[in-house]
Amino acid sequence: MKTVIHQITDKADELVTIDCCEVTQEIINLRDHAESVGDNISGVTDGKSVILPLSDILYFEAVDEKVFAYTENDVADVRGRLYEYEDRLSDKGFARISKSVLVHLNKIVSISPSPGRKFEAELCNGERVIISRQYAADLKKILLGGKINAL
Repeated sequence: MKTVIHQITDKADELVTIDCCEVTQEIINLRDHAESVGDNISGVTDGKSVILPLSDILYFEAVDEKVFAYTENDVADVRGRLYEYEDRLSDKGFARISKSVLVHLNKIVSISPSPGRKFEAELCNGERVIISRQYAADLKKILLGGKINAL
């Protein structure tokens, strides 16, 4: 894949263009990553305020009325409700996979069956998260839209 960078003077005019023969999941991941660059989520880790680049977040999890953002090496307590992050980030490559988890689709390495007619997603850091039956069909539609037949 060739890359070309043209430097411009006005940040408002910045644009990433992808020319491709076929829209594959790799191309969609590239687009989603480009769109999420510069997007950040603020949170608290070990009593300190932190800024998490959206591209570093593996998933969000709701636990006891709190929402946590997980990266490869850290967990941050973030303000808001899981459904708010779902609404805000659905066009940034995130999808609900269970009642309590919102996953970054670009961070999924593989999906495999799990007991109880559920599925399990392995993330890029080796961590595994459960995809519940209730959300599997919606996730399949999202992935099929990206030309992946994982479920």
